[in-house]
Amino acid sequence: MLALAGCGLGPGPGTSNATLRVTRAFGSSRIGEVAARKVPGSETVIRMLERHFRVSLRYGGGFVESIDGQSGNSSQLDWFYYVNGIEAPMGGAVTAVHQGDQIWWDLHDWSATDSVPAVVGSFPEPFLHGSGGRRYPVTVECANDVSIACARVSGELHKVGVPFASQVIGGSSGSDSLALVVGTTRDLAPEILSQLINQGPRASGVYARFTAGGSALALLGPHGQVVRTLKSGAGLIAATTQNSAPPTWLVTGTNVAGVSAAAAALTPASLRDHFALAVQGGDRFPIPLEPTS
Repeated sequence: MLALAGCGLGPGPGTSNATLRVTRAFGSSRIGEVAARKVPGSETVIRMLERHFRVSLRYGGGFVESIDGQSGNSSQLDWFYYVNGIEAPMGGAVTAVHQGDQIWWDLHDWSATDSVPAVVGSFPEPFLHGSGGRRYPVTVECANDVSIACARVSGELHKVGVPFASQVIGGSSGSDSLALVVGTTRDLAPEILSQLINQGPRASGVYARFTAGGSALALLGPHGQVVRTLKSGAGLIAATTQNSAPPTWLVTGTNVAGVSAAAAALTPASLRDHFALAVQGGDRFPIPLEPTS
């Protein structure tokens, strides 16, 4: 038994400073939030949820049916969860809670896509604590024509305590790092993930796409329909990924002014509870955008 304990079996010492929040409709309506200074050993996402909310499960306890009486239905409405802004690859019953994790459950419509691989609403995560208890190297990739916006992004990362390396767009940061790319749609045109965003939410999980050769930004609703189109000076902060790689964040826009507006919105307060954020001047638009917005 002593040998087994030495191998780390059992509850373990636990961890600390994990947060849990529950929302609906892509973060537009908050149900509850908990900040846990101490987390029991062997805590999983489901166990933590059950400690603080009324939860009903199905499919052998691996799938959340309802939280505090709010449940999905047969009309493509279900619960999804993200850890440090990254869509979890496994069920909550087998996903461990690590130090500093921000766990976010959201009840939303998935008719436009059943996968949103990354969201921006837990910033400064995943840059601060990474994923699965592992902190990743961070790179900031900047185009030459957005130096002011790039300086603002770099300053915000310094402010929240994230170390990073700087490089030009397209530099080889590897597939094992988190990248934050800053540039206009023209600058980002060769980037694969930028191209995915322009293919719509089913390809990228982002409910926006640039149109008119990059001079306009179409904001999409929960069903993938165009709700509003922003033109000159429109910016976007969004995150996506491909093939289970760490996510890439894009701070981009229709022109330099749009990128600058997006960079100014790269703060925890501005991004909180948003899947992605569009901006134009001082106006901010959480996306997906409700048709009445």
